[in-house]
Amino acid sequence: MRSLVALTKPRIIELLLVTTLPTMLVANRNHLPSATLVLATLFGGMCAAGGANALNMYVDRDIDRVMQRTRHRPLVTGAVTPRQALLFALGLEVVAFVELTLTANLLSAVLAASAAAFYIGVYTLWLKRTSRQNIVIGGAAGAVPVLVGWAAVTGRLGWAPVVLFAVIFLWTPPHFWALAVKYRDDYQAAGVPMMPAVVSVRTTARSIVVYSVLTVAASLLVGPAAGVGVIYTVAAPVLGAGLIILSVRLYRRADSSAAMHLFAYSISYLTLLFCALAFDRLLHVG
Repeated sequence: MRSLVALTKPRIIELLLVTTLPTMLVANRNHLPSATLVLATLFGGMCAAGGANALNMYVDRDIDRVMQRTRHRPLVTGAVTPRQALLFALGLEVVAFVELTLTANLLSAVLAASAAAFYIGVYTLWLKRTSRQNIVIGGAAGAVPVLVGWAAVTGRLGWAPVVLFAVIFLWTPPHFWALAVKYRDDYQAAGVPMMPAVVSVRTTARSIVVYSVLTVAASLLVGPAAGVGVIYTVAAPVLGAGLIILSVRLYRRADSSAAMHLFAYSISYLTLLFCALAFDRLLHVG
């Protein structure tokens, strides 16, 4: 059971849920969503993301055997067989679709399923092994949970969820490339053209700076798009300044230490940004 849970990449799921919940809170300005709907949507999103992550491990088990960072994953060690992993992953996707359809709405279920299909079909099977822009395009799947959360509450989409989607979409390259700088030798050994593995760290850092600036710019658009208050309005530029400063620092130093500082902060950045969004909404309601 522990190995099956490991297939879902729980730490990644935690970050996805951190962005989904605040989005649900601000989706309807007239009232907060029911606790039942929130829990049901989070559970469905967790199953959909977990299934996609398990499918990713199923497809990438040949790569995972080569890379030092992933050689202890369940499919590499033999704790789970490929058939067990595949059935488990597909089962989670079925559960997610049915559960979201019945407890939320069809739109949220379709969005969750589409994100999983995109992550596996476009990113894992195609771009990851062929393009250094893999995470730029493939990262869109990780931004879909905010669309799922918004759709679950309102039954439709609009500009606000699109802006939130853009924040996560633009945040993904700096976040992942920073980690990839540390493990660039791993990616080179596995033949995966992640950007730090095919260009210099400084060149990668230049792109990281650009995407960090774009991320912060998108975060500032959330205010007028979603009608948030003072907490988010103050938090967004302050947190964004830290992201840009650490990105520039990585560009100047071009080493793994600066990259890992940026990687760690990028997680805190996204978490605190969406927490500010949630607190803003709760304060307004209170």
